[in-house]
Amino acid sequence: MNRKYLMIASAIVMGIIGLLLLFMPGETFILLGQPTIDALLPFMQLAGSLYLGFAILNWMAKTILIGGIYAKPLSLGNFTHFLIGGLTLIKMAMDGIPTSVFIWVLTVFYIVFAVAFGFISFRSPKLQVKN
Repeated sequence: MNRKYLMIASAIVMGIIGLLLLFMPGETFILLGQPTIDALLPFMQLAGSLYLGFAILNWMAKTILIGGIYAKPLSLGNFTHFLIGGLTLIKMAMDGIPTSVFIWVLTVFYIVFAVAFGFISFRSPKLQVKN
């Protein structure tokens, strides 16, 4: 598994989510198939800033060695985020909460990223010897 492409993909996905939440929080409710709740709009924007921060972190870390003991906080932070997020989205779907297609797409992304970051977090990277 090429860790660089994983970091780039997760940075792009989280960057898009962050921009949506930060600049279009009301429209994001509609995209998710939920009624807009004005009291939650500032919290959506705060969540957007968190997503953007994580996206920048992943983008900047795309060239470093990740896995095993290397960049452990980075890999575990991503693993935790995507695992808990994926489980939350699955629970939301199983509880019968009306969802849009976007939620299902997001759930798939979250589960794929959780598995990938779990793989990276708990396995040592293969070091390449340059001759």
